This record gives sequence, structure tokens and C-alpha cells, in this order.
Amino acid sequence: MKRKPSTEATAAWARLMRVRSRVLDAVEQELKKAGFPPLAWYDALLELTRAPGGEMRPVELEKQMLIPQYSTSRLIDRLVDEGLAARRECKMDKRGQFVEITDAGRELQKKMWSAYSAAIEKHVGSKLSDADAARLCGLLDRLGCACNGTPAVPDDRDSAAAR
Repeated sequence: MKRKPSTEATAAWARLMRVRSRVLDAVEQELKKAGFPPLAWYDALLELTRAPGGEMRPVELEKQMLIPQYSTSRLIDRLVDEGLAARRECKMDKRGQFVEITDAGRELQKKMWSAYSAAIEKHVGSKLSDADAARLCGLLDRLGCACNGTPAVPDDRDSAAAR
């Protein structure tokens, strides 16, 4: 029989799920108050901005964003409809396609960063010292949250693109 999680591990899991939900809801509300679309739009635009040439295959975007395929497809449709991204046929594989960020998409992502970064500060940064935040990152990395070495938020190199 496999070992069951300890009381402490179960409590940590419950807290992690609750704080994730509460902080995401709070950030979404901050973006909404500022007149911006949902956080998923920012995340998709940021991933496209970071991608070589500003483009990715939809499946790559799905993997980076960790949302279901049907949600990614709908999100891409909305971004394309709003002129924030464009679909482009793959020249080597005519059945494949790329999603490419547009100038309007880059501009929205930069504008959203001001509200998003303020929400991060309000709901996380103001509650943790930098040392606490670094320790928390280390603990989350041990749970597999390092996301293949990609920072969850723009690093110094990306912050110019994010703003």
C-alpha cells in the first residue's frame, strides 16, 4: 500500500489551492476594474512576445499556458478577432499553423502589465519580504513549478517588453 500524505502535506495542499484561487480572483478583478480583458489574454500575449519571432504553434502556447486545448483554441480565436494575434499557415506543413502576436497585441500586453504588476504587488509583494518570496519560489520549485526555467513573470530582460 502506498503511503498517504501527512496531515501537514494535506494542509499545505489545501492552503496552496485556496491561495491560488483567491489571488487569481483578486488579480482578475484588478484587471477588470482597470478595463482590461482577462489574465489569460495577458499570459498568451506574453508567451507570444517571448517566443522567437513572436509566434508559436497553438499546441506550444497551450503547453506554456497550462490550460486545456479547447480553452486555448477559444482564446486564440478571441485574440485573432480583436486583432491582437494572427494565424499564419506553416510553410513546411500546410496543415499546421502558427499564432503570431500583432503590434496591437504587443501594445495591449504592455498596457496590461501596469495593472497586473500593481495587482501582484498588492496581493503578493506587499505581504512577503523579498527573502520570503525567494524562499517561497524555492519551495514551489521543489513541487515542480519552475516551468522549464521560464520565470512566471517577466524577468529584467522581459520587463521592458512587459511594460
